[in-house]
Order: sequence, then structure tokens, then C-alpha cells
Amino acid sequence: MLHSVPNFDFMGRTKLYSAIFSAVMILGSFLLLAFKGLNLGLDFTGGTEIEVEYSQPVSLEDVRVTLKGTPFADASIQHFGRPTEVLIRIPPNESAGKSELGQTLMTALHKGSVDVSLKRVDDVGAQVGEELRDKSGAALIYAIILLLIYITYRFKFKFALGAVLAMMHDPIIILGMFSLTQLHFDLWALAALIAVMGYSLNDTIVVYDRVREKFREVRVGTPAEVMNLAINETLDRTILTSAATLVVVIALAVFGGKLLAPFSWALIVGIIVGTYSSIYVACSITLAMKVSREDFMDTTTEVEKDMP
Repeated sequence: MLHSVPNFDFMGRTKLYSAIFSAVMILGSFLLLAFKGLNLGLDFTGGTEIEVEYSQPVSLEDVRVTLKGTPFADASIQHFGRPTEVLIRIPPNESAGKSELGQTLMTALHKGSVDVSLKRVDDVGAQVGEELRDKSGAALIYAIILLLIYITYRFKFKFALGAVLAMMHDPIIILGMFSLTQLHFDLWALAALIAVMGYSLNDTIVVYDRVREKFREVRVGTPAEVMNLAINETLDRTILTSAATLVVVIALAVFGGKLLAPFSWALIVGIIVGTYSSIYVACSITLAMKVSREDFMDTTTEVEKDMP
């Protein structure tokens, strides 16, 4: 039995709705970032790092329950080495020094059912300083330029512009989500942001490959119709890949604990938005750039065919 190809009109009226949706989401994200900002984690702000040791293995959830209702309720908590050792990272506190913070924390932890002792208290600087931010920005600009060159060489500049704008579309919306929810934005979230950009770009390239193939094969139809055909033929692959990835990431969000929550939610939103942008944003921009069958004609072959 032959597999039937869906026939959704992605480049028809829904293209206008998607453009409005993307514009609203991007504008909303910029407004949130401007007026509400990000809830930066300790990787960006620095703080105090306190290592404690319990007399027996303890779960991180038990530690969080013990600290609930104290000034340390929002601290970052993770195991450090053995199950009895816990590392607690506290945001910068100008009103208290290292020793005072350590003693206050120990007083709160002693309310738990397991004996605990203080091992060390250290001030830590931000892992992402001004120099690293500048280098990251420069690296992103270089990556975009190289991406434009690569896709222009492999496809056409019309495709390169669509791919780059689609790739930048996704992290802006993810940052807006972090600003709206005030979920901690740490290095895990930053890593997820970069991963989403790669995921979205890969998905876009797959769609572009089929678009190029269809423009060469199909001799009848408008550019929008040819592009619709290409998108529909890759739709199963796109949805199955995204769904399989989402299952894993949702499991990570549910069972990964508080530490991996920023990473998990950035990936969840990124996969959904990335799938949407590879179809609507990238292809709509390419279509708006007046892509046509002539862009893929092999002029050398045509001349050779006309020669006696």
C-alpha cells in the first residue's frame, strides 16, 4: 500500500497567520526582556558556594524541604561527589559575609532529621563574565556569516537568509519564555539555547533539500505550490523526529529535578518553536524572496542539450 502524502496549504492563507503569530511572539519577547529581564542564575551572577556533609545519604528533595521557608529556599542544590555530600550555591548577598551565611545555613539545615556538618564556604565569581559574553557574541556573528556563505553555496542566498532568520527566531522566543516565567537562566539553559539553534537549522536544511529537489522535478505549478509539496513530503519525518525528541526531553523535565529544569524547558519550547520555524519562517521568507524554478536550472546542462 502506497503511503499518502498530506496536502496542507502551508504557504497559503496560514502563512499570513504565522507571520502575525511570529511578529507578536518576537515583539512580546523583546518587551519582556526589556521590562522584566532574565532571572540569571549563579553562573552569571556569582555568589557563595557552601559544601556540607550529612551523616548518611540524603536526597536533594529532603534538603529543599528543610530549606523551604528560609532565605535559602531558592538556592541551587546538588550532590557533590558522594550521596552524603551536598553543594549549595547561594546568590550574592551584600548584607552578610561568608561566615555569617554559612552559620545561618547550618542553623536551617540542623532542623532536618539527619546530622550535617559544614565542610567549606567559598565566594565564587560569575562563570560568564563580560569577556566571555563579548567572545560569545563575536562567535555568533562569525557563525551567522559562515552559515550564510554555506547555504548560499549549497542552495541560494534566498535560502540562506530564510535559514538564518529562522534560526534567530527560536532563541528570541525561548528567552521571552524565560523572562515570562522567571525560570533561572543558567549555563544549562544557555547550552540548550545553542542546541535548539542547531536543531532548528538541521530541520530547515532537510526541508530545503526537498524544496530544491521538487523545484527541479516539478514542471507545473507556482513556487508556493511546489514548496507546499516539498513541506508535505517531509512533514512525517519532521513530526516524528520532533515527537521522539520531545518524549525524551519531557521525561527529563519531569524526572530530572530542579537543577535540569531550565535546560529541559528551553529544549521543550525550542523543539516546538524550531519545528514551526523550519516550516513557516524559513520557507515563507524564501518564498517572499521570489524563489523560482529558474534558481535551480542547470544552465550548463541546458546548453549542452541544445548543441547539435
